[in-house]
Amino acid sequence: MTGRVYLDWNATAPLRPEARDAMVAAMDVMGNPSSVHAEGRAARGLVERARAEVAEAIGCKPAEVIFTSGATEAASVLAQLRGHGAVIVEETAHDALWAHFDLTDAETGNNILAMGLANSETGAITEPPEPVGGRWRYGAREAGMLLLDVTQAVGRIPWSFAWSGAHMAVLSAHKLGGPKGVGALIVKDGLDIAALLKGGGQEMGRRSGTENIVGIAGFGAACRAAMRDLEAGAWNRVAELRNILEKTLASGAKETIFVGKERARIPNTCCFATPGWKGETQVMAMDLAGFAISSGSACSSGKVRESRVIRAMGFDAETARSAIRVSLGPTTEESDVTRFAEAWLAAHEKFRRRAA
Repeated sequence: MTGRVYLDWNATAPLRPEARDAMVAAMDVMGNPSSVHAEGRAARGLVERARAEVAEAIGCKPAEVIFTSGATEAASVLAQLRGHGAVIVEETAHDALWAHFDLTDAETGNNILAMGLANSETGAITEPPEPVGGRWRYGAREAGMLLLDVTQAVGRIPWSFAWSGAHMAVLSAHKLGGPKGVGALIVKDGLDIAALLKGGGQEMGRRSGTENIVGIAGFGAACRAAMRDLEAGAWNRVAELRNILEKTLASGAKETIFVGKERARIPNTCCFATPGWKGETQVMAMDLAGFAISSGSACSSGKVRESRVIRAMGFDAETARSAIRVSLGPTTEESDVTRFAEAWLAAHEKFRRRAA
């Protein structure tokens, strides 16, 4: 068997056929969703159908879904919430949340706790602390509001905004097989926030700008297909493949560390480090061998630096610089996993001999 093997689903999932079909159909809808004529109403119908599909997938009300250009834009809501108090960010959260870290008002106001439900680099699941008296404690600090980044979790593990207790959540379409450049901010019904973008008042006055109906239609269709796969048990098979991969690699590389293996993880993610063997070197070697993997989150990959996430988990700098991530999906085949394991172990043996 020849051809490239894609094992970087946490960076972006392949576009689902259902999403592609919905996007192609939406391209023929010429109206502006804000127009009241028939063409405009047809465009509005696409947006509202997708809103309902996203809401059903994540267990919220359609009116709680605000379409954005992605999770990063959605997370920018933290910037305007700073006036309520400090933004407290979980240590292993994505950079999109860390960009808003601010403890200047930590002792006053209604602090906001921002957390990632599933880590993009390790797959580790971090459950929010149980609120006490309507407040969340993180370390020595308390917060009265909770924002969750569920980008890597939606469609891969059961989760519902309604029972999470969160005030807000952020996600991106392309992580679950939708198009790039569209996402959503989920805002609990009754919570008042200022507009992310000011202008014409679209998205219920919370994010101005003509809606990207093509991307939004693809987002909705991807959510519907993702939930179908989840309910059918597709990700249980993915977990089995991930376990086969880790067992095979461990059998031939005794010194390799599997990061987060002892914790609850989303089913598709394998993060491992061979101290002394730089992650970017491994990524390049595997690319030349025909495999797409990464050495961290897509937003930090390509930058020669140690993983902040892995350092925050207690590993030393050398281990953090040596970590790579393999992430699978429902279309990954067992032969893809075994071929990768063979290629990586062969490269590992060359590294071991050079280091001896």
